[in-house]
Amino acid sequence: MTASRDIRKISEDIYRFARQNLYLNRSDLTVKGRRFNAALLWSLLTALGRGKALLVGEPGMGKTTAAEYVSVLVHGIPLGTVWQAEVEGHPEQTEEKIVGRPNLGKLNQGEEAVVWSFFAQLPVKIVDEINRLPETKQSLILNGMDRGKWTYLNEGLLNSDFCFFATANYADPGTNSIIAPLLDRFDIVIESKHPGANLAHLIGMNGAAARMLRHPELESEWQRLLSSGPESPESAAPANELRERLGEILRARLGIETPTPQELMSFPEQTAGIEFDLDANAYFRLLLSELSFCYPFGQKRSSEPCLEGCHFSGYMCHAVKNCISNRFVISVRHYAQMLAWFLGDSTVDLEHLRCTIPYVLAHRLQWQDRYIGQNAEASRSESLIIHMAKQAVSETHRRYMEQSDRIKSALATGFKIMEGQQIEPVEGDHPLFHEIKRDIAGA
Repeated sequence: MTASRDIRKISEDIYRFARQNLYLNRSDLTVKGRRFNAALLWSLLTALGRGKALLVGEPGMGKTTAAEYVSVLVHGIPLGTVWQAEVEGHPEQTEEKIVGRPNLGKLNQGEEAVVWSFFAQLPVKIVDEINRLPETKQSLILNGMDRGKWTYLNEGLLNSDFCFFATANYADPGTNSIIAPLLDRFDIVIESKHPGANLAHLIGMNGAAARMLRHPELESEWQRLLSSGPESPESAAPANELRERLGEILRARLGIETPTPQELMSFPEQTAGIEFDLDANAYFRLLLSELSFCYPFGQKRSSEPCLEGCHFSGYMCHAVKNCISNRFVISVRHYAQMLAWFLGDSTVDLEHLRCTIPYVLAHRLQWQDRYIGQNAEASRSESLIIHMAKQAVSETHRRYMEQSDRIKSALATGFKIMEGQQIEPVEGDHPLFHEIKRDIAGA
């Protein structure tokens, strides 16, 4: 293993191998003339970039499978260990199963100590059927998912680097709503679709996929290591050694390279420096203005309905109930940068954003009933929430292209005014122009 390996090439090879051997499905996402399966691509980038993904779909569509397979190939943890650490969503799930339990041996000696769960310790975290957890129990994973901080009794465990996947079947009598604070903590939502009759037939004939990623001996060593307690920075070496050993086994067995723990640690440096180009910056601000602006009430609030006859009823602020969160901005930037990196592009442009934003936006919006009615019966190939998010991106992109020069001029002029130049702001009939004036007035 050398530090000079090309992790982007390794990632492309992992995608290609998984696409051909592990997760058979149609290509449903086109970026820069290249075709991808959205569920597999976004899952791979989530595993690489320590993201948080919610995979939705009908039962048996490969949601959990996609998360498990990419986690093995990216993080070098054998499939059996990933299975052991998964949390099952069901009404009787407990904090002791998710986070940890008292160490009874030490407790009998009068010492308070925690036996941390494999789920809390591993850098790969998967919650299967999260919407079968009652709303009162979803809070058990809220802080850990957000900050990597898990607490039990008077002890705490901090994960600085982890990826998080959760799956959710579509609503049925056994499911619950996912609470809004938990939904907002997911960077991205992905639909795992039916592959079609022909590919489904091939899936039925292929029973060896899981066996490729199993290794009973390493799984036993992982169990002993995790049972001994969480890693400290000084004791991370045994886990890294196990991960590299699986990488060597997969290279010999499957002919593919996998990232080393050190290469994964360097991944954020490779993506964080990818800048948004001028149009991507301007368009993203236009979209944010439409998802947060309210002329009569200052900003969108879910508790305040839109007024009838509002001058801005033609914009997205009139189609949604809630104000978009700041986590949305962070998620878009992170995933758009990762997409540009994966494609070998040096900057994030409009096409990267148009492909990324619907999947980062769909689960965060509370739509007005009228907008749902306009889209519910439309011909589409996506779930309704992703379809509506794509429509929102299409509408806002069209508005941006119609007045992009004026918008960029307004942003540049606003910056000059904020720097102290005595010039007039650019006028325009869009929420973004009003937002610029508000910023100037509040400077």
